[in-house]
Amino acid sequence: MSEQQQANEHEQESVEAQAEQVQEEQAPEQEQSVEAELAALYAELEDAKQTIEAQKDSVVRAAAEVENIRRRAAQDVEKAHKFALEKFANELLPVIDNLERAIEFADKENEAIAPVLEGVEMTAKSFVEAVAKFNVEVVNPQGETFNPDLHQAMAMQPSEDVAPNTVLAVMQKGYTLNGRLLRPAMVMVSKAP
Repeated sequence: MSEQQQANEHEQESVEAQAEQVQEEQAPEQEQSVEAELAALYAELEDAKQTIEAQKDSVVRAAAEVENIRRRAAQDVEKAHKFALEKFANELLPVIDNLERAIEFADKENEAIAPVLEGVEMTAKSFVEAVAKFNVEVVNPQGETFNPDLHQAMAMQPSEDVAPNTVLAVMQKGYTLNGRLLRPAMVMVSKAP
């Protein structure tokens, strides 16, 4: 081998050694850059997952809110249908009271007013039946236990005949509309002697 060939081989070996050394030096840098890139991608993935979870939560909340609004609106409509007659019914109650008073205080012995009294009784009866069709019900607690939710005590009277807190007399009947109190019954309640 000539010196030139030996020099070329030596130079080639030197270049190969340098290339290996450069590769060995670059390998950790490449690994570090790949690891850094992977870490960045994992971070982006976690951010995307959190965003998706937040959006899922807001969608669920929005759906629940829509359902609540729909339910409240349905309840409001139901109440409006159920209690639309409340003011009207309250205006009719004095008419019923007056018809009942006319019957109560009429002279039942007088034959001359008997047909009128019978007409008033029929009118009162048909009036009560007509309002009953719309779920207006009479609260007449005569002889029942006093219930402050439905009755208003106007007076108390000692009585040995009945238990305390029993309704002795009804001064004015009460009325309910679909179970809601329109007017409490005005009553006299017994108390222990």
